Amino acid sequence: MKDIVLYCKSYNRDVIRAARLAESIRKHNPSNLPFYLSCPAADMSLFKDTIGTDSVIFLSDEEIISANTSIDQAAFNALPGGVTQQIVKSEFWRLNIAENYFCLDSDSYFLRDCKQSDLLTPSGIPYTVMNESLELRTFGAVHRHEKIARNINADCQTIMGIFGRTGRRYDFGPLPVVWSRRVWSDLATQFLEPKNMSFLDAMVLFPSEMRWYGEALLAYRSIELWPVETLFRCYHYEQQYITAKQSGETDEALSQAYLGVCVQSNWDKGFDYGQKKKNILSRFVRSFKRRVLHRLT
Repeated sequence: MKDIVLYCKSYNRDVIRAARLAESIRKHNPSNLPFYLSCPAADMSLFKDTIGTDSVIFLSDEEIISANTSIDQAAFNALPGGVTQQIVKSEFWRLNIAENYFCLDSDSYFLRDCKQSDLLTPSGIPYTVMNESLELRTFGAVHRHEKIARNINADCQTIMGIFGRTGRRYDFGPLPVVWSRRVWSDLATQFLEPKNMSFLDAMVLFPSEMRWYGEALLAYRSIELWPVETLFRCYHYEQQYITAKQSGETDEALSQAYLGVCVQSNWDKGFDYGQKKKNILSRFVRSFKRRVLHRLT
């Protein structure tokens, strides 16, 4: 079993993003960490044709889900894609490929070399992304998006209530993050199984895989806690991205502090597969908005 591997779960709309991620891994992987990418079986040919098979190990989502016999496939298929993709990511550990995995999203890419020592302590313990969402809370306060802090607080209180924890409110993301199979295993055997629950049931109850992992780690201390700040610069909102670029953030500057960048696909549609005409228009609109905002600042 490997100490750590890279893993990304994707699907057809994100295939171009996944190709960009794969290319950045080929360029910035001096430790030669194996890179696994999963997608629905129906999308496999598209991914292999677009990305190529060099330095990428492909898996189907179905292979991962079938490793947990307590998950009902029909119930899984009935869930929204935003929930099922979180379940797939969180069940990768069951394949017994690695003790730890660096879980990436398709809308991320590396800016500089990522070595095993960036992800694991010298004794092989994964660094845990753990913070209080201060940067995102500040962005919300400055731009009067009160719902950002309100939603963060509500999510924290919900998962803390499930585990019966009190105290400070922690976030355990955004992706990418390093996950230990020992934490996932303890969540399953010590929390879910005694309640006759699968991880699918957990995600229906509260759909946030990063918070389930983080609170399980705090509850069971399956591994030593080595907290770190976010590993990639994440632009959650378009306004956040525009403001950052206006302040002088470039990939070169960010590479001094971060391993990579995540430009979330829920607003950045320029890399959506199969929507070229729409994307040309949306890119024009975004470019126009940026020029207007620049004139007003």
